[in-house]
Amino acid sequence: MAKIYAIANQKGGVGKSTTAQSLAAGLYDLGKKVLLIDLDPQSNLSVLCGATTDDKDSNVVTMLEILVGEQPLSAGIQNKDKYDIIPASMFLASIDGRLTDPISKPFKLQETLKGKVNKYDVVIIDTPPALGTITANAIIAADEVIMPAQADILSLQGVSQLYNTIETARGYCNKKLKVTGILLTRYNERTRLSKDLTLMFENAAAQMSSKVFKNKIRDNTAVKEAQAKGEDIFTYDNKCNAAKDYRALINEIFVEEVK
Repeated sequence: MAKIYAIANQKGGVGKSTTAQSLAAGLYDLGKKVLLIDLDPQSNLSVLCGATTDDKDSNVVTMLEILVGEQPLSAGIQNKDKYDIIPASMFLASIDGRLTDPISKPFKLQETLKGKVNKYDVVIIDTPPALGTITANAIIAADEVIMPAQADILSLQGVSQLYNTIETARGYCNKKLKVTGILLTRYNERTRLSKDLTLMFENAAAQMSSKVFKNKIRDNTAVKEAQAKGEDIFTYDNKCNAAKDYRALINEIFVEEVK
């Protein structure tokens, strides 16, 4: 069965979409079959991966049509060289008005994925920078949550608030949900502030019975250059710092943890 990861933090700009794409591309190199699911109305992951969105084609099937039951999951899957992806819709932000049953609303993604993603090894869900119906769906459907964050106070606050939502999900409907770890992105280990805030993140992670990943993602212009060319970081420059960091992270999460 596929293992489902949600990439989440209610603070924007912390590298959720970049991390989702990089994990998928790196897992391909390990021989894994990955499905990406974009739940962010901004559709950043969809754009990074070259997926067709409803901004370009009004007839394309997105996660909106799937979540409201108008289309099956299979109808939204777009095949790329290294992974498959289901794009987001720019209208996902209005999903509360489309899902009228308040009881089943946060369980739609879980119901949709159940028994339908077994051909994949890993499913990675990218979430919006907000705690609401969409993020709740991702957390309830997930086996584990990866929290990207920058070494700043607002990211730390976002992690803490997200954890409260995770605890609620554990208490009511997803008791086995695990926080895989906190991923520090755009990291500069030479600054005193980064070192001090890393200690604060480590304390927060300990309270979650989790950890800050030992492999952090250094700030690297190659990430933006790769995105401008429509390539994942490994295709663009397999030897740059970002590629090395994401490769080490993939080893830490998907190789070391299963030993």
